[in-house]
Amino acid sequence: MRIATFNILHGRSPEDDRVDVDRLAAAVKTLDADVLALQEVDRDQPRSMNADLTAVAAEAMGAVDHQFVAALSGTPGGTWMAATGDEQPGAASYGVALLSRYPVVSWRVVRLPTLRGRVPVWFRGTRAPQLVSEEPRVAVAAVIDGPTGQFTVTCTHLSFVPYWNTVQLRRLVRSLRGTREPLVVLGDLNMEPPKAARVSGLRPLAAGLTFPADVPVRQLDHVLARGSVSVTGQAEVVRLPLSDHRALVVPCAVG
Repeated sequence: MRIATFNILHGRSPEDDRVDVDRLAAAVKTLDADVLALQEVDRDQPRSMNADLTAVAAEAMGAVDHQFVAALSGTPGGTWMAATGDEQPGAASYGVALLSRYPVVSWRVVRLPTLRGRVPVWFRGTRAPQLVSEEPRVAVAAVIDGPTGQFTVTCTHLSFVPYWNTVQLRRLVRSLRGTREPLVVLGDLNMEPPKAARVSGLRPLAAGLTFPADVPVRQLDHVLARGSVSVTGQAEVVRLPLSDHRALVVPCAVG
């Protein structure tokens, strides 16, 4: 099977600063993933034409099951509040999504700890730290009934604050103890491979520079695993006509 993760930048292309749902659908078809994790996903946002981007991707890949989970309700960068899971249909939201061509046996949502207030963060190329406000973060996990048995896949998008994404990843892995294995964790973890492996205790299945999309110099997007998951071919880092990240695709066998 092909497992992939892609931070879609709410479907926007930095080249023309537009969201085009047909372009998103074509990009998802190009990945040809059996299990796909998406981050920075809009639903009912004016900036993405009030589209349900998860539904667009699900139709494009032929997913039999999919789930969008909001991290926040409202407009990123504008007025918003932390999502609770009780948002009304039609309310603007933003979060992560997990899609599968195989049936999902069960779903689980993990809401990760959030920093309060503004915190100083050093960004590459800056001479001084900047005070930033952090958004809520969430993960969605699915027990999937694959061709060789059941396994668990989790999608998340962690904080860009270096010490805080460590806290979140540890919390996520702890919350998944006892879940059905093999376990695969997918997403934009906002950390590079040595730290992701060390903090999670999981093994990386793919290496490749994913950010920024035009000339990537860092791997922020990951496929991590525990249990009987084996890589069956060369991992692919795929540049697509949207987002500031490249997608990461791994052919693998489970069980």
